[in-house]
Amino acid sequence: MTIGTRPPIFIVGCQRSGTTLLRLILDAHPNVSCGPETLFLVEFAERLTGARHWQHLAQFGFPKEYWQERVAELFDAVQGDYARRRGKARWADKTPRYAVHLDQIDALFPTCQVVHVIRDGRDVVASHRHRWGYLSALKAVKKWPWYVHAARAAGARLAAQGRYHEVRYEELVSDPEAALRELLDFLGEPWDEAVLEYDRQPHDVQPRYAAFSSSRRVAAGERSAIYRSRVGAGHRELDPLLRLLVRLFGGATLRELGYR
Repeated sequence: MTIGTRPPIFIVGCQRSGTTLLRLILDAHPNVSCGPETLFLVEFAERLTGARHWQHLAQFGFPKEYWQERVAELFDAVQGDYARRRGKARWADKTPRYAVHLDQIDALFPTCQVVHVIRDGRDVVASHRHRWGYLSALKAVKKWPWYVHAARAAGARLAAQGRYHEVRYEELVSDPEAALRELLDFLGEPWDEAVLEYDRQPHDVQPRYAAFSSSRRVAAGERSAIYRSRVGAGHRELDPLLRLLVRLFGGATLRELGYR
């Protein structure tokens, strides 16, 4: 399989865990291009793993390995062209849903490096509620532990090859330099101060995200682009029902991760 000379990077994690923040931080590094979110590889994986879909593709007469190789080449070519256009040496992809499809991602890109962003599940649920409403928060109660367990299970296999790294959201926002130095060391990239001032670098991002992030920072009285005011939001904002549901469905995961 022909892939770029530098291993691709995949940033994964449950939605509202800080994956977009890390995407922009990494995109600020002079060597790394991390563009807009994709779902393309998930949709392709479903075509290969779903029996009904595969029946149609199989009629072409090519094995699954053929499809994987061709799709990986296409995806790498697009991401590589995008990176080179921006003067970057390698590409990264931030798509939270890939957290539950890491085996398929690894089959497509067997040299990839995976960065899993983990955040306190209570804060994740609170962020879902604030961003998308109460129904979304209810769904996040089960989604968060599912994403965490799926990514960590696949990550355990990748870690044996030195290709999996976890970033705790709380550590990223409380001591950015330490967390990012560790991350860049894992990725084999030199330290660059630009990652601490990612908001001063150009990014291809939806204007609404920049406006939303800026309003959050101003409301909390924060000056830094990497702010920590949302740590502990779950303790402050979840109502009794959501607190109970998080404890029932995510309590074991919270304890496993060391959250109190």
